[in-house]
Amino acid sequence: MTDPSIPAHLVFGTNLVAMVTPMRPDGAISEPALLTLVDHLVDNGCDGIVVGGTTGEAPTLTDAETAWLVRTAAARTGSRARVIAGVGTHDTAASVRQARQAEAAGADALLLVCPYYSRPTQAGVVAHCTEVAEATGLPVMLYDVPARTGTALEAATLVELAGHPLIRAVKDAKGDLFEAMTVMAGTSLAYYCGIDELNLPYLACGAVGVVSVVGNVAAGRNAELLGAVHTGDLTRARELQSGLIPLADAVMRTSQGAIMAKAALVELGVIPHATVRRPLLPSTPADLQRLRAALAAVALPA
Repeated sequence: MTDPSIPAHLVFGTNLVAMVTPMRPDGAISEPALLTLVDHLVDNGCDGIVVGGTTGEAPTLTDAETAWLVRTAAARTGSRARVIAGVGTHDTAASVRQARQAEAAGADALLLVCPYYSRPTQAGVVAHCTEVAEATGLPVMLYDVPARTGTALEAATLVELAGHPLIRAVKDAKGDLFEAMTVMAGTSLAYYCGIDELNLPYLACGAVGVVSVVGNVAAGRNAELLGAVHTGDLTRARELQSGLIPLADAVMRTSQGAIMAKAALVELGVIPHATVRRPLLPSTPADLQRLRAALAAVALPA
């Protein structure tokens, strides 16, 4: 079991990327592309890789595929970065199985999404998260994304869950900065921004890191942003955040994050195919044009 006295940023990392799952044209996972992508992320300053999360197209992955992804990513990263396994469904028993599977596959931590579709009460959310957290010895980052799940992790719920020794952090994709600051002030939960467009505001308000989709192609810029905030250079931090606006817009505000992140990785020559699984569809020509313009404006290295 992870020592609860170890700071969360040392447990999960700070510059986390919600990694896409590279696939061949037939939809099967591509091992060569996955290994190349892992190296690309780590070489560009990523110290935490989220595997099998929303951006990894978790709803379309089998349990066997998810376990393989965790195992392969963990073997590739070694000590260079943490591997955080995306787990969680609307079924607590299935979520417990996923958590145990991730632990057996070599995950360093878990990213536990709020149960979706069923829309449980907040008491049900607490029971669900507690049972999953107690299924393994891994540290847990809660994932609060009500736009996808239909259920928010309310402030009182987060405060209650903060009392569990393995529930250490929150990936906040809710966008309520005042609530985030309130929970940070009243608990030891470490906050990670889960909205690329708001990375700087969250970091300025006390978040310790980011879980970034845009980081698939801009992990280096995110590392610079984190460094600028850490040293108190807000002028530089604003420059970096402003410089990433075109890319955040193209990746996160066109069709869908996983679709556009894969397309961006293809444009940079990191992976060979931008294949996604249904119900996602490939980028449209208009979206690709917008993405190419953003990549040119940001001038990222391959």
